[in-house]
Amino acid sequence: MTDKKINILIAGGKTGGHLFPGIAIAQALKKKDADVKILFAGIGTDFEMRILADYGFNHAKLYSRPIKGRNPLTLVFSLLIIPISIIQAILIIQKFKPAMVIGTGGYSSFPIVAGAWLLGIKTGIQEQNTIPGLTNRVLSKIVSVIFLTFKETKLLSDKKQAIHTGNPVRKIEKNPDQSNMDNSLKKETVLEKKIKKSKFTLLISGGSQGAVSINKAFLEALSLMENINQYDIVHQTGIKDEEQTRAEYLKLGIKNIIVKAFFNNLGFYQDMADLIISRAGAGTISEINLKGKPSILIPYPFAADDHQTSNAKELEKIEAAIVIKDKNLTGQILKQHIEFLKNNKDQLEKMGKASLSMAMPDADVKIARIILNMAIKQGV
Repeated sequence: MTDKKINILIAGGKTGGHLFPGIAIAQALKKKDADVKILFAGIGTDFEMRILADYGFNHAKLYSRPIKGRNPLTLVFSLLIIPISIIQAILIIQKFKPAMVIGTGGYSSFPIVAGAWLLGIKTGIQEQNTIPGLTNRVLSKIVSVIFLTFKETKLLSDKKQAIHTGNPVRKIEKNPDQSNMDNSLKKETVLEKKIKKSKFTLLISGGSQGAVSINKAFLEALSLMENINQYDIVHQTGIKDEEQTRAEYLKLGIKNIIVKAFFNNLGFYQDMADLIISRAGAGTISEINLKGKPSILIPYPFAADDHQTSNAKELEKIEAAIVIKDKNLTGQILKQHIEFLKNNKDQLEKMGKASLSMAMPDADVKIARIILNMAIKQGV
């Protein structure tokens, strides 16, 4: 595309909801131009560093703090930190010399995108949810382009620089030995052999951080069922609940299970699942739609502006998912929904088709193409 090397800086992270879209964009950029150099920037949590290392991407760390929903003293301190964070960001930018900077949300993306704007570098944001977070609401006033997952996104859809692309979803290599994945992915191929796909397969996931309420309710639902071994179960528990959940499965005497804190290749199990039970983060919903899977969604009740409920309702409106409020979640309710869908294959198939109708499989390619075109015009 150009004789000069293109550097792209991607900011955002801490949770998978912000990090994974950035990884998907980076993968698409590398696929379109193998010489593109990618750098991620964020606060450098263990989760960020481990996942980025698995995918083979470098990371620059800066200090940043959230400014929403905290006590007054902490809020003042967080506000005072912003200029320091922006100075750190400017130093990172000046060293890396990106042609364009993309923020994928979360408070750590603010200083990087703001710093790039101050330096006159092209900037963009990618918003995953129907209700944007505080950081993207602020940055939307200064960036050159806004990539939207949902066509109707509060406060952003009407902006002239907004483009409805869908949510980019990261790719996992089919053969772990030929990917950038570490040994954790290779070990999962051993677990996969446990699932024979001869039974009704359930995938339970509370997102990259796990969900205690979902873990508890699902185990309770199993305890109320008469024939629990009619299911194959794949359960992503989150790091805090892994051992306890595994112990509960042992008590119930269930054998056809795969239990892990976090799966690098969750897409493999999504392909396998007959029904997915999960939170309603935008990344999760995008993956479910791409797979055309029916789902039971339990939005995280403390998400900023309750955006997960808004996300889930988009699927509920077209009958692609059943939505249960976290406060109403019980084992009995979950049991009833699981058994109803298992015994009503037509309804399950209808939900899957509705889910697939929302998919935008080329979101990553669209975003990568626009970024590269803008980067070239930046004067690389």
